[in-house]
Amino acid sequence: MQLTTWLQLVLGRPFRRAGHRTALVAAGLPLHLAVVPLWLWLLGTMAALVPALTPLPVLLTLVVTPLLTVGQRRRYRALVGKDLPRPAAPGPGRNWKSAVRRLTGRALWRQVCYHAVAGPLLAVLDLAVLAVWAAALVAASIYVWIWALPPQWRVTDLGYTTQAAYITAGGLALLFFGPRLTGALVRLDTRAAEVLLGPSRTEKLARRVADLAESRAGVLDAADAERRRIERDLHDGAQQRLVSLAVNLGLARSTLGDLPEDARKVIDEAHREAKEAIAELNNLVRGLHPAVLEDRGLDAALSGVAARLPIPVRVAVDLPQRPSPTVEAVAYFVVSEALTNVVKHAQATRADVTVDRIGETLLVVVADDGAGGADLAAAGGGTGLAGLAKRVASVDGTFSCRSPAGGPTVITVELPCAP
Repeated sequence: MQLTTWLQLVLGRPFRRAGHRTALVAAGLPLHLAVVPLWLWLLGTMAALVPALTPLPVLLTLVVTPLLTVGQRRRYRALVGKDLPRPAAPGPGRNWKSAVRRLTGRALWRQVCYHAVAGPLLAVLDLAVLAVWAAALVAASIYVWIWALPPQWRVTDLGYTTQAAYITAGGLALLFFGPRLTGALVRLDTRAAEVLLGPSRTEKLARRVADLAESRAGVLDAADAERRRIERDLHDGAQQRLVSLAVNLGLARSTLGDLPEDARKVIDEAHREAKEAIAELNNLVRGLHPAVLEDRGLDAALSGVAARLPIPVRVAVDLPQRPSPTVEAVAYFVVSEALTNVVKHAQATRADVTVDRIGETLLVVVADDGAGGADLAAAGGGTGLAGLAKRVASVDGTFSCRSPAGGPTVITVELPCAP
């Protein structure tokens, strides 16, 4: 059993994928040699000093390059099941500007480099590997060829046995190393194809950034939807139960007049605590996601926040159309938290909130006439500015705070709100 396992490891594993890889090498040979005649033509026109014909092979190379790239992609997909990554598209359009973008793009010239420079070099290696396979198969089966010869030749030349044994051993050795040589060539060809026919490193990073931005937007939308669900559950569930409890306690206090004084005190205390719990739950629900924000937008939601503050707040919202729910929620919470900080720490007598849309940017400005001195970089202090900056950065926004000692304090937030 151990000998069988060893033979499978030594002989079976190298040959397991050798057939597909050899077919990949054989199919790549004509594609790698396709541009060689054009370059020979170019060299011939240059040697013959015929400048009028010199651009023709170059133009033909540019024309056939996309076709050869398609052939290479189909070769990998059909023979080894691998999809080569595609470079970024140059952009839509069929006018002369689009043609210029394609001709001057790096993707096209990387493909030309693969087909015109790397292709011929790989063709030489393809021929060498295929020659190794041919020699290995012929040498390993030398006895078959010998027995195909006339019998009198084998009788008259008896020394063929020793020579054939050496040739067979050499053929078996080539068969042993053939899959490894083929695998090395396929890895080299695949690496060159991925680098020159696929996207550049810059394009890969751009795609990665776009994917991360899209996934982060999905996470933010999911978190916002979860906040809305929690708000609905609290509003329709726990809050309604507390309201019902407070009503029942109020009715009990009003209708049960013959209760002992101790029992009445207990009912009064429970009624008061139920109303306080309702107020706290209202604040919690409003902090999660206020219903007025979803129903009527930023103007109504921020006006509601300003009306609950002990200082006068002027709110000016000018939005021709509503931004996305995520951006709208970020703007609301930033203004709400900033105004809370004004009341707690700024010692201000008034505040101003301005929300405006400039192009594809939502501009939010919160100003107050307080004592100033707010520091975004300060650790602790209860300002909450670092949390606001992180919330703004979660949607690729910018946050700035100008708060000199003695005031005033101006918080400026820019949120992207592309349609």
